[in-house]
Amino acid sequence: MSSAAPPALLLEQVQLLEGPDQPPQHTTVLLEAGAFSAQGEAARQRGAALGLTALAAEGWLLAPCLVDPHSQLEDPWLGSAETLASLERSAIAAGYGTVALLPRARSWRDRPDRLQPLAPAGPLQWLLWGSFSRAGEGQELAGHGDQLAAGAIGLAEADHCPPLALLERGLNLGEFGRAPLLLAPRDAALSLHGFVREGVEALRAGWPPDPVVSETVPLQSLLALARHHGGARLQLMNLSTAAAVALLAALPPEGRPEATVCWWHLLADSAGLDPLAEGWRVVPPLGTPADRLALQGALAEGLISAVAVHHQAIDREEHLLPLDQRKPGVAGHRFVLPCLWRELVEGAGWSPQQLWRALCFGPAQLLGLEPPRLQPGSQRWLLFDPAQRWSPARDPMAPLAANQPLADGELCGRVLACGLNPGLWQGPPLA
Repeated sequence: MSSAAPPALLLEQVQLLEGPDQPPQHTTVLLEAGAFSAQGEAARQRGAALGLTALAAEGWLLAPCLVDPHSQLEDPWLGSAETLASLERSAIAAGYGTVALLPRARSWRDRPDRLQPLAPAGPLQWLLWGSFSRAGEGQELAGHGDQLAAGAIGLAEADHCPPLALLERGLNLGEFGRAPLLLAPRDAALSLHGFVREGVEALRAGWPPDPVVSETVPLQSLLALARHHGGARLQLMNLSTAAAVALLAALPPEGRPEATVCWWHLLADSAGLDPLAEGWRVVPPLGTPADRLALQGALAEGLISAVAVHHQAIDREEHLLPLDQRKPGVAGHRFVLPCLWRELVEGAGWSPQQLWRALCFGPAQLLGLEPPRLQPGSQRWLLFDPAQRWSPARDPMAPLAANQPLADGELCGRVLACGLNPGLWQGPPLA
């Protein structure tokens, strides 16, 4: 059960990851009033002066907060599926310090008056993507320069690729300069209304298949546009197939766009889910086991730059609808770090630094931010215990969303504390 953390914590033999260019080291760390205060001998001396008893933290990891490059929040204030307050609470408890929201909303964020900075109750950094087209409909261009002047970090679109003629017009106008343009390589017309990627596994499960060409055909077009408009910063949202990875791998590094992958596609595939399990209905659709492994490999090699949560909440009423009649998506920042630690660090032999490149440093670079790093006085840290078992169903920091694929059962690995909420402690009882 969560409880209030003490004013100061002295952690002995914690694994400390300070930044992208520094390997983890085992040391003593002092946390005071939610801030990273000191390490090494300075931490021990300050802790002794405060009369603190060191907490055995061997096996725990202290590192910068995570960065989510794109998620959705349709109604920040009155939403029944999720609100700004509920999403902020759960994201901070999951170790996230920055969340960038896509333009999809009840009032689509496609003009300056709809891009007013969000004012959350806490210190989580909210960023807003502007819209490439008006209302995300792909019919006419939104005011790109006006949105960027109003604070948009870049431009994005819906979950499919806008018409190439509109893309060409926007790129030729060049109003957004070097601001990122985040696009999903997906053609809804080629999907054949399927919602699981084509393959033997989809046929066995009885789901209508979505062919690979619904991703590869628009991706080839986007790559051609990126070559022609070398000054544009095109980014690919939510790659999902081994074929797409192969297209990226064939490009020279200097001509390769940045790309993201949804955490769920790294963890689940069409052969690994029970037909009745939560998490089948996502866009882009779940792929085969070969797709999942190719995405993991692309992330390890740097072909894919960042892991996105791509939080898409639905409420309990909509969740009662049949699978093919409700909006797609999965929700829950709190599952990402524990599940990917188990899958990639414990399962695939990744180092913690590699995982942080995918969950923190890479997403920050994609958003145009300075890579997060721990410095004295910083509150943007998380403390993670890979071995703690916990039940998401009894988590008081849970989001409101009904479509959380791993909400039942037990997880291994938990964020014990985060400097952005210094009163939160999700670790073992403290003396």
